[in-house]
Amino acid sequence: MTETKLPDSEKIRDFVRARYGAIAEQAGENCGCTATGCCGGQSASYGEKLGYSAAELAAAPAGADLGLGCGNPLAIASIKPGETVLDLGSGAGFDCFLAARQLAGTGRVIGVDMTAAMITKARANAAKGGYRNVEFRLGEIEALPVADATVDLILSNCVINLSPEKARVFREALRVLKPGGRLAIADIVATKPLPVALRAKLEAVGACVAGAAHVDELRAMLADAGFTRVEVETREASRALINQWTEDEGAGEFVVSAFITAVKP
Repeated sequence: MTETKLPDSEKIRDFVRARYGAIAEQAGENCGCTATGCCGGQSASYGEKLGYSAAELAAAPAGADLGLGCGNPLAIASIKPGETVLDLGSGAGFDCFLAARQLAGTGRVIGVDMTAAMITKARANAAKGGYRNVEFRLGEIEALPVADATVDLILSNCVINLSPEKARVFREALRVLKPGGRLAIADIVATKPLPVALRAKLEAVGACVAGAAHVDELRAMLADAGFTRVEVETREASRALINQWTEDEGAGEFVVSAFITAVKP
């Protein structure tokens, strides 16, 4: 029997960059994570299913919400005036703009994304919305273009699962956070081992399913990076939504959306 070969890190990065670059260049909004790639007919209520209020969904510039999240990290962020906020995998800027809205003209927001087309789209959205305290930087979340100990809060929404080097992401997060800085992440995590056949599918990786780390592994990576007060809150109701993201039937049996919080000592 031929052994199933898993894609290597570079192949995953290339696939994810191409997939989300194509999404950024599509004209439609509320694309969502669908088996066909994006813009597969998600309804306007998709953001509300993820936990955003109608006011939040209406607040960001048109074209900023591509429907690519798996939760609302702002709901667990407790943003304070004057803070510096960093969004890992900022896409078209939706969560960055909501963070800036909470900062109400104070502090600043930095979005980092490895896809040039997303950065272009996000910068255009920032200019359109007049967000002077929001900037977007091209870079990989495994090697952040951000100085040491300069960030109060890190957000991320359904992105770290896409990284083939998650431990490195968390080490970088710790590096750029100030002492007492915190993580507020919405992401996909595994609650049981994923079948090898599923993990080998690049399409399932790109759909935010096959690259998910197990909850216990995730906690261990955060602790090993140096974080304390690590909490992972799974959201069981998300499984039905996840089943719509990939053609692999029953993906929601293995993975679930979660809120992840941690603190740098």
